[in-house]
Amino acid sequence: MIYPQNFEEKVGFDKIRGIIETHCLSTLGLEKVDEMAFSSQYNLVRKQLYQTQEFVKIILEENNFPCENFLDVRDFFKKIKIEGTYLFEKELFDIRRSLETINSIIHFFNSKEESPYPNLKELVSNVSTFPKHVKQIDNILDKFGKVKDSASSELGNIRRQLLITVSSISKTLNSILRMAQSEGLVEKDITPTMRDGRLVIPISPAFKRKIKGIVHDESASGKTVFIEPAEVVEANNKIRELENEEKREIVRILTSITNQIRPDINDILQSYQFLGKIDFIRAKALTAIQINAILTVIEDKPQIDWIRAIHPLLYLSHKKQNKNIVPLDIELDPEKGRLLIISGPNAGGKSVCLKTVGLLQYMLQCGLLIPVQENSRTGIFNDIFIDIGDEQSIENDLSSYSSHLTNMKCMVKNANPQSLILIDEFGGGTEPQIGGAIAEALLRRFNEKQCFGVITTHYQNLKSFAENNDGVINGSMMYDRNEMQPLYKLSIGHPGSSFAIDIARKIGLPESVIKEASEKVGKDYIDMDKYLQDIIRDKRYWETKRQNIRLQEKNLEELNERYKLNLEKIESQRKEIISQAKADAERILSETNAIIEKTIREIKESQAEKEKTKEIRKTFDNFKQTISPVTRHTSRVTQIEPGDAVRIKGQNATGQVSDIKNKTATVLFGEIKTSVKLDQLEKVGKNQLKKEISRISNNTDSFLEKKLHFKPEIDIRGMRGEEALQAVIYYIDDAIQCNAGLVRILHGTGTGALRQIVRDYLKTVDNIKKFHDEHVEFGGTGITVVEI
Repeated sequence: MIYPQNFEEKVGFDKIRGIIETHCLSTLGLEKVDEMAFSSQYNLVRKQLYQTQEFVKIILEENNFPCENFLDVRDFFKKIKIEGTYLFEKELFDIRRSLETINSIIHFFNSKEESPYPNLKELVSNVSTFPKHVKQIDNILDKFGKVKDSASSELGNIRRQLLITVSSISKTLNSILRMAQSEGLVEKDITPTMRDGRLVIPISPAFKRKIKGIVHDESASGKTVFIEPAEVVEANNKIRELENEEKREIVRILTSITNQIRPDINDILQSYQFLGKIDFIRAKALTAIQINAILTVIEDKPQIDWIRAIHPLLYLSHKKQNKNIVPLDIELDPEKGRLLIISGPNAGGKSVCLKTVGLLQYMLQCGLLIPVQENSRTGIFNDIFIDIGDEQSIENDLSSYSSHLTNMKCMVKNANPQSLILIDEFGGGTEPQIGGAIAEALLRRFNEKQCFGVITTHYQNLKSFAENNDGVINGSMMYDRNEMQPLYKLSIGHPGSSFAIDIARKIGLPESVIKEASEKVGKDYIDMDKYLQDIIRDKRYWETKRQNIRLQEKNLEELNERYKLNLEKIESQRKEIISQAKADAERILSETNAIIEKTIREIKESQAEKEKTKEIRKTFDNFKQTISPVTRHTSRVTQIEPGDAVRIKGQNATGQVSDIKNKTATVLFGEIKTSVKLDQLEKVGKNQLKKEISRISNNTDSFLEKKLHFKPEIDIRGMRGEEALQAVIYYIDDAIQCNAGLVRILHGTGTGALRQIVRDYLKTVDNIKKFHDEHVEFGGTGITVVEI
């Protein structure tokens, strides 16, 4: 049970719905957002949470999930349930694209044997795909959603005749136009145009009788009339007939494929329900990312053990203002306290705390991830009741307090150990003494019913009740007494002070008024309030101390870890240096022994001749000199091995050694493999290699981005000659890089200057196959078509 009916508006869940709706791709998903409802079924809530978490993982880790063409085409299917109706080209095209999306989503989840998304994969198990219908649609529609010439032989014949007839008319009109231009009847840059589906010549009204034909239309200014020359009237009539035949044949084709789709309508509609679910879950996942929400431990019992919980709407508001939000730590536990009584100063955050509990618990049981820390624990409640704000009703003749008591009546009647009650300013709205007494009596009933709840109050008797009864615990919103400002932090275990005297002094009430008020409430009350303030002050002091100790411990752990890693690195380097030194020493020793033996042998063979002995000794001394620097620099020698990052000495390009044979290394520079002598290489850090790979990857990504957004036409109308030429040069360069095939340059007719500039440049480009005027029906001489 959720009470009252406007619970969602009271806690702000209606705004959460609105945020989710902004992330939906279609009305299919929007409907699911509207249907989203609170549930107390543990298995259902758990499954919804895991589905959302899995989609968060998809968004963050995958880049190939199909998110295009989430189209709601259900109305099209409703229309064609009636025999004789048919789908239009656009409707059929939308059905084809959305069916392909459904098929791609199913393939995404089924393509992995051990799916990392088991709960989402379960959704696709009973969803049907319709490849037959997709193929049928592909047979008749092109990639732009228009019926192909090849959709039927009859349509192909009609369109060929149309093309021939239009071409014939175009030649005739151009001939007539050239003659009229030579006679000065029309301007040089005038081209045939289309009016009411008929090709005509624009001409000044003064010369309209110079060309035999039918006047079809005139411009809004009256300065131009459009004449259909007599020579092309019959051909234009034939075009009209062929166009009507074309339309009839297209309707026949569309009716035929609609008849093939009609028997499967109900099954297809079920697949669109699946598409709506995916859209909805995706929107929930995006919302979770937006508010830093996560999946926590959820158990099938009523419990709240939240660490660093935040109010999502407050978080988004603060984020826009670059302000930090104070997180909430709260625990409702049968042993420590099911009912939390929060006291403290006004505007200290008590109501925000209560609304945070209500909103997050409701979100959780609607299948939404909530913004808390990972080690938080969540549970399930059967009911949530809230009493907050001014519920005064003129229609029902209820005062605020009467409305408050009506809410209490409902809670006392229906609350149970599986209920969560949220009451703001408990007992307020009436005379304090009786209000406090009724509130205490109600609190006792709630405790007896063993329900869970958060209750805010200023009443001293309720704080005392919490101190003296198991199941109820005090809490307070912390306040900086020195700065006289709230800290918006909840502290559980002790009641809070209202700081009424301190706030009154800060506001500037006369001291005589404060003194008189203090005397009226009595010394015991003032002492109690000071006692509470002292507790809050001490608690804050020790909380700050504890936080500082935690930070110091964390810093020490980080330092220890850093020193440990550095020591391991140094030890590893030491072993490597010693190993290299030993190898060099063994090599030097071996060479030395060989030289000594040779020297002794040569001295013996020369029979100790003085000159010969001197010469041999000199050779030996020279060898010793070569040993010395080698020995000194042994530790500096770095051996290059396969897998090392290297670069050619004197160059910047970084590569990776893939193989070494003799004294030659095979090095990969990006996609290029080359052989380099070892003595021409120098070893570099792995980070340098990563930067090089990143640079190559960025260049590749840049090209793919350019190709993805390349448009098959450029409009340079209105540009100056130099500006237009520069734009065309860049555009043609991009077109060649993207292997565009066919592009169009819109330069207009005008004086013909832009057209000439463009064509003079195109003649100089090697990669252009040819260029020509667009067909007269689609722009004529005002557009140049370029084949790359």
